[in-house]
Amino acid sequence: MPVYNPPLRDMQFVMHEVLNVMDDFKAFPQHADIDVDTINAVLEEGGKFASEVIFPLNISGDTEGCKLDQKTHEVTTPQGFKEAYKTYVEGGWAALSCDPEFGGQGLPLVVNQCLYEMMNSANQAWTMYPGLTHGAYASLHTFGTDEQKSTYLHKMTSGEWTGTMCLTEPHCGTDLGLMRTKAEPQPDGTYKLTGNKIFISAGEHDMAANIIHLVLARLPDAPPGIKGVSLFIVPKFNVNKDGTLGERNGIYCGGLEHKMGIHGNATAQIVLDGAIGTIVGQPNKGMQGMFVMMNAARLGVGNQSLGLTEVAYQNALAYAKDRIQMRSLTGPKAKDKPADPIIVHPDVRKMLLTAKAYAEGGRALAIFCSVLLEKVHSHPDEKVRKDSDDMLSLLTPITKAFLTDNGYQAATMCQQVFGGHGYIKEWGMEQYVRDARINMIYEGTNTIQSLDLLGRKVLGNNGATLKKFGKLVGALVMEEGVNEKMAEFINPLAVLGEQITKFTTEIGFKGLQNADEVGAAAVDYLRVAGHLVFGYFWARMAQVALREIAAGNTDPFYVAKLQTARFYFAKLFPETATLMRTARAGSKVLMDTDAALA
Repeated sequence: MPVYNPPLRDMQFVMHEVLNVMDDFKAFPQHADIDVDTINAVLEEGGKFASEVIFPLNISGDTEGCKLDQKTHEVTTPQGFKEAYKTYVEGGWAALSCDPEFGGQGLPLVVNQCLYEMMNSANQAWTMYPGLTHGAYASLHTFGTDEQKSTYLHKMTSGEWTGTMCLTEPHCGTDLGLMRTKAEPQPDGTYKLTGNKIFISAGEHDMAANIIHLVLARLPDAPPGIKGVSLFIVPKFNVNKDGTLGERNGIYCGGLEHKMGIHGNATAQIVLDGAIGTIVGQPNKGMQGMFVMMNAARLGVGNQSLGLTEVAYQNALAYAKDRIQMRSLTGPKAKDKPADPIIVHPDVRKMLLTAKAYAEGGRALAIFCSVLLEKVHSHPDEKVRKDSDDMLSLLTPITKAFLTDNGYQAATMCQQVFGGHGYIKEWGMEQYVRDARINMIYEGTNTIQSLDLLGRKVLGNNGATLKKFGKLVGALVMEEGVNEKMAEFINPLAVLGEQITKFTTEIGFKGLQNADEVGAAAVDYLRVAGHLVFGYFWARMAQVALREIAAGNTDPFYVAKLQTARFYFAKLFPETATLMRTARAGSKVLMDTDAALA
């Protein structure tokens, strides 16, 4: 059976020693009373919920899956899911970082980020039910009317009601301008929606009393394409004026998708048959509200793969220490046993360290993004809000794509450590691989994220935002450039920082003459940018570790951090050289292939 231990020490290291998040929180009046002990205590309890309540349901939930009653259109979640959700709500976890005006606890978003990492490690399928609610909450909190907020946000904050995002239709995925769902205005100011949505995670279930669907649809006079899309609140049960539940609305689950993973989450086909909804924001401006939810979801999906990377690593490490097979190439290490533990073999260590480096680098990036998100929403200084928004827009596609690519690679490697047992269900590893593979697809495929990064976030503003991140890298290089002990981390980071400017300019010039050049380079480009970001955070983590060791701290945690940093820069970071070469190969070898693909 798998094991999971919440990585609280590493979370504390990133928050309090590397990023010093408490210094950022001093600028927020609502966080004036928060302290390190409070954050750590909350996360310790959150770790217990993740490891003791929902982790034991992960394999059984995957085996049992969700069941749809075709007559009533009701979905039953796996055994124990509903009870675990009740515990979650009663514990106040749903309200952790929500606005106190609507019953939230108002804790920093970074606390919620770390809680969700642990819950994703423990049970990604279960965590998606409350996770999607946070995105719907954020959208309504930003764009909802006072009446809509009053009607829905208190119940969503408490967790009594959950939320979804309904975008995809059978004939269109990412290209939302092709959608056909219709919204007909009614005399009372509401709208009647008709259409079909697919791939709706947590779209129907038995865990909450109501489900608040945020649905994209077209008004009768809407212009074509993405400029004619509006956003609507469509609850499973209509809500009366006094806040009680009214009649069943005309929105229901017509079928469940049978995906390769996340079986414990209901991926629903949603039918809108004259469902009553209310518009969010302005007509034909629905993507504004939905992008709030989509961007939150993209950060959330990166967090899902971060969680899977961590739990897969923990289990592979435990197995590698216990499983004996063959002898070390340099002579027996466990002389009292007939063979050595497989952790003595170099390639096993390479697989383990790859997962560890990607987990710890991903954690630093995810926590950094959560602080940026807090600044975007509520920092008192407008310039800080704007700068943070720019930086977050750059890092969001990297967080989604780089972390999910790495998560699948890490889960596969950790499965490999188990040998034949890695393919046996009760060990849990094959489930992590299946779940991790899905994360690369939904909320915008990783190719879409790559095009967004290179085409819109970098070339779209002539590299201005990329230069802002480059300033962070440059400041660290200036600070540590003469420190010989930091050379193995700073030198490759400085070189890549210089190379990426030229690399970006080359692709930009080629793209002006042939847009396919951008499409051909985008995926490779995102991984180069991802390593630049990871390299920056790994150098900062190494910096802290070296300072602690120099100060006489004998905690082996810091030695381990340094060793992992050395591995990352020696074995993973050099991937950038190959990626830049393949990106420079251009589009011709891809597009001039009609005969090959005939």
